[in-house]
Amino acid sequence: MSICYVDSPVGRLAIEADHDAVTSVRWTATDERARNTSMTPVLKEAVRQLERYFAGRLKRFDLPLAARGTDFQKSVWKMMCEIPFGGTATYGGMAMALGSGPRAVGMACGRNPIPIIVPCHRVLGSGGKEGGFSGGQGLPTKRQLLALEGVVLL
Repeated sequence: MSICYVDSPVGRLAIEADHDAVTSVRWTATDERARNTSMTPVLKEAVRQLERYFAGRLKRFDLPLAARGTDFQKSVWKMMCEIPFGGTATYGGMAMALGSGPRAVGMACGRNPIPIIVPCHRVLGSGGKEGGFSGGQGLPTKRQLLALEGVVLL
């Protein structure tokens, strides 16, 4: 596994990859260090795309991903990747499309190992309510990511 760090408008991120695919994006403390911080090609590309996203010049990530999870979680994460930049979906709408319940979708969103790239921040509660967010500072980080994409919450 390789890891690199990037400072972003929503905090310091650790990006992890196995071989040729991103496996994790997580918020980290400024003093975290790893032994293997080699910049593999996939990590270089992930950093490049994240920097372009935060600069408002990238609307869709195009990276090889290898998220670990159940088949249901992977189906939720795949559906999240289909939500366009500046768009949103609801837990209930996603649940209906998957033949599941909103709480199960919310749990899968909360276990998303590749936030931002797999845009769980674009999933809202019914009536456009924020719902939850497990990354960064929680809901303030979700609001910041949505605002970056031009989404105004009521």
